[in-house]
Amino acid sequence: MTRIRALSDPDHLPALDRRYVHERPARGLGASDPPPRILLLYGSLRERSFSRLAVEEAARLLQFFGAETRIFDPSDLPLPDQHAGDDHPAFHELRELSMWSEGHVWCSPERHGQISGIMKTQIDHLPLEMGGMRPTQGRTLAVMQVSGGSQSFNAVNTLRLLGRWMRMVTIPNQSSVAMAYKEFDEDGRMKPSPYYDRIVDVMEELVRFTVLLRPHAGQLVDRYSERKAVGVPVDPATDLSAIAVGQIATPVQQV
Repeated sequence: MTRIRALSDPDHLPALDRRYVHERPARGLGASDPPPRILLLYGSLRERSFSRLAVEEAARLLQFFGAETRIFDPSDLPLPDQHAGDDHPAFHELRELSMWSEGHVWCSPERHGQISGIMKTQIDHLPLEMGGMRPTQGRTLAVMQVSGGSQSFNAVNTLRLLGRWMRMVTIPNQSSVAMAYKEFDEDGRMKPSPYYDRIVDVMEELVRFTVLLRPHAGQLVDRYSERKAVGVPVDPATDLSAIAVGQIATPVQQV
């Protein structure tokens, strides 16, 4: 059993005006091969879940922009601490998908002014560190929310806070879809609107940041406290920062 949700009509983008689209928005920023790997999480188990529908639109756009996507289905994800040692197949698969990824998209409905319990449960199952591996640290993150009423930013603000806590690089842009029930047709596809255009903007930006940071992911999460804890001293001969400082400090010879 896999919890990767199948994406219907991945190449069908009826709300996208291709005259204005960069098909490879990260061109020139870094290597796009292999394709950026993006994990998408949504926060509702309703049959017609607007957070899931928004995530599916985001996944189609990411694939159009050259990324590889996987959408996690949280329908059988237990609560934290419900299973001893977190020994449940859904826990393992979610963490494996996060380890596979280079970036995330998180989309939650806003409920009582906050993210949903389903959304928080998924994030709670992603530890900062497990067995020397880091399922979230150094990865890029785009945040989105859907609302049943007027536009709000409570959920995306919380998702940003959580992204910082998980030591992720959250991109500046974000999406908040108000009155989401009006924004999707009977087939679950998003209608053309400024809300859809914003999701396009956010996915473009996510691809750019993911490709831009890809060569530096290891260095961005290299920390003094962790090197000290495991007893790994820095080698001055290979420390790029020390070499750079040394070059800057070299006195200019007088002529």
